[in-house]
Amino acid sequence: MAFGADELRVLRRALAHALHPTPLDDEDVQDCLRLAGSVDEAVREAGRMRAFLLADLARYRDALPGSATGYLELLQDALAAGYDPRPEDLAALRTLSGTPAGAALLARCRTLAEHSVRARLAGRHVAPAPRTRLLALPGGRNGEPDEPKPRPAPPSPSPTPPPTDRPVPKPSEVFPPRRRPAAPPPEERVAG
Repeated sequence: MAFGADELRVLRRALAHALHPTPLDDEDVQDCLRLAGSVDEAVREAGRMRAFLLADLARYRDALPGSATGYLELLQDALAAGYDPRPEDLAALRTLSGTPAGAALLARCRTLAEHSVRARLAGRHVAPAPRTRLLALPGGRNGEPDEPKPRPAPPSPSPTPPPTDRPVPKPSEVFPPRRRPAAPPPEERVAG
């Protein structure tokens, strides 16, 4: 995100006011509100661009192998923007690992996915909280800690589930047998 010269002046005045609180005139307040609105709009636009990039990445992934070049470029852009590769990306890259670019990107994505999983398992991965509107509080917080809120008691599980009129399906009904792909006709088979 880049600031213009006018925005930097407003930001400098706001920071100076935060360090040395003095009464603000209406023009300074309006400038700060406009800057906050601009920052909020930039954050919303970045979110829209990220959603578009991820949707585009999914479309290219679904069109593989015909869209291999475009997919690899989009995935590199997404990784540069902080995207954590998903299992479907790793599966798609395995199919493209015959190319040097696909193999290099697969190695990079495996490393990133491994770091992401380790961070989540260690409890260090915290999803960024949505940014709230910028508000100025006169005098700031008084330094008193917030009182912890009591947690509600978890509901006790019922000893037996309620009976249903529906019969329980058999595993063969839920998971139908896999069909094997049809073998090519004998005249098309080539001895290796």
